[in-house]
This record gives sequence, C-alpha cells and structure tokens, in this order.
Amino acid sequence: MDIELQAMDVSPPHAAGWLTRMNAALAKTGMYAAIIGLMMIVCVVFYQVFGRYVLNSSPTWAESLAIVLVLYVTLIGAAVGVRDAGHIGLESLLVMLSDSARRKMDVLIYALVGIFGACMAYNGWILGSSVASYTIPNLHVSEAVRYVPLVLSGVLIVSFSIEHIVAIVRGEEVKPSWN
Repeated sequence: MDIELQAMDVSPPHAAGWLTRMNAALAKTGMYAAIIGLMMIVCVVFYQVFGRYVLNSSPTWAESLAIVLVLYVTLIGAAVGVRDAGHIGLESLLVMLSDSARRKMDVLIYALVGIFGACMAYNGWILGSSVASYTIPNLHVSEAVRYVPLVLSGVLIVSFSIEHIVAIVRGEEVKPSWN
C-alpha cells in the first residue's frame, strides 16, 4: 500500500526554464550575500563594543556601517523570501477555495507583490538619485548606497513574482533555491 502511494505522487512538477534557473541562482547568491552581511554586522558591532568598553575609544564609523549593512541584509533577504515562499501568508483562507479560484488568487497575490517590488525599485532609484551628492559623514561614501538594496530588492521581487505567476499558470511549483 505504501509503495502504491509513493508511486502516485500528485505534487505538481517543479518549474523549469531560463527564468527559473536565473532566479534560483540570484536567490542563492542573494542569500549567501545576506549571510555574509549578517556576519559582517556581528563583527562590526563586536568591534564597536570592544572599542567602547575595552579600548575606551569607540570607532565612529561602526554604527553607520552596521545600519547600512542591516539595510542590505533585510531587503535582499526579504526578496529571497518572496521566491522561496518564506513570508507569512493567510493560507487558511485559500485552502477553502476551489483549485481554480486558489490559482487565480495566487496569481493576484504575486501580481500585487510584483507591483510592490516595482514601486520599491522605482522609488528607491528616485530617492537614491536625489541624495547621491551627499555623503555619509563617518563612512565617506554617497548616501545613495543606502538606497541600492531597495532598488535591488525591488527588481528581484518583480523577477521572482513573474516566475511564480508563470509557474502557477503552467500548473508547476517553484522549487526553493535551498533544496
């Protein structure tokens, strides 16, 4: 009986194609970058605390760098979460719908998420351009570096949303990049 159930796997096929391959690579790279950024945050904050309490001379640039790194880690990580379906959802409502209605709602949800990503990218670009001539005092880099992760995350969210919509229409499933 168990062998028959295993042979009758009813899960949808995994999405394939150039968009899926590209997005899987981008998501995996983004997650590795976020992990490296998180480790950098830990090191920078540790150095700041060490400087303050042991050396009695806190580095002035550490807090500014940690804040910029937090932006990169959270926004890139959030984009990867869109692809790998790692965000909180109200699936209990979708379970009550028919398969056809559920697919339509999933397409609508990913379309709205994609629109939100496009707004993030566009407005991040506008904001970054408007402050590009200013510098972050302690880091001596352009203020625009604070808006780069917003633009990158928005572009990734649009691409990942399109991938999900294509997979839903084809009756496929997007395989998380960590499998």
